[in-house]
Amino acid sequence: MPTAYIYLFIAILAETIGTTALQASQQFTRLLPSLLVVVAYAISFYLLAMALRSIPVGIAYAVWSGLGIVFIAAIGFLVFGQKLDLPAVLGMGMILAGILVIHLFSRAAPH
Repeated sequence: MPTAYIYLFIAILAETIGTTALQASQQFTRLLPSLLVVVAYAISFYLLAMALRSIPVGIAYAVWSGLGIVFIAAIGFLVFGQKLDLPAVLGMGMILAGILVIHLFSRAAPH
């Protein structure tokens, strides 16, 4: 796996942590989750910028946002008890399928 994709994957994890902390911060009324939001997003954007050295912005952003959506929906379901209906699950399945199509077949994405 190219280093750029390692940066991108860690950026996605940091963004997921930041968004989870955003929910836990209760609209920035709790200090520690609020600080975690800022730190996690800073790390995420820095690593996304590092990934953009080798991955086209459209491809990187599609993977970053798509996996972020799926991870956050799963965390919302598992941690915060938020419900997912069938159309939401099917839509996220299509997002994952789109990411696979980009990664496996696109010539714009470095392999």
